[in-house]
Amino acid sequence: MIRAALLAAPLALSACAGVQDQLARDAAKRSVNPVLAERFPGVPLEPASDCVIDNASAGEITRLALAAAQPTVSPETSALVVEIATRPETIRCLATDGLAPFLM
Repeated sequence: MIRAALLAAPLALSACAGVQDQLARDAAKRSVNPVLAERFPGVPLEPASDCVIDNASAGEITRLALAAAQPTVSPETSALVVEIATRPETIRCLATDGLAPFLM
């Protein structure tokens, strides 16, 4: 019985980590979307924010998620979003996943 509980514990913890990651990513999007709308007007927000979040580090996602609790977007948050959005990997994502469906 104890062995089964010990074997199940890592699975339960990994499920919690997955939920926590998704919650942080969702909160981070609330910081990313206003910046994208202001700095890159006309860009489809959902795919573009996915590209930004997918190319952010865990620390950056945490910073963006914490910033979502603020009533306005700070200059630091805006700069972080622009920094992530202009990375080569993010630009590739935007070209293939973010904008391509809308250009066809």
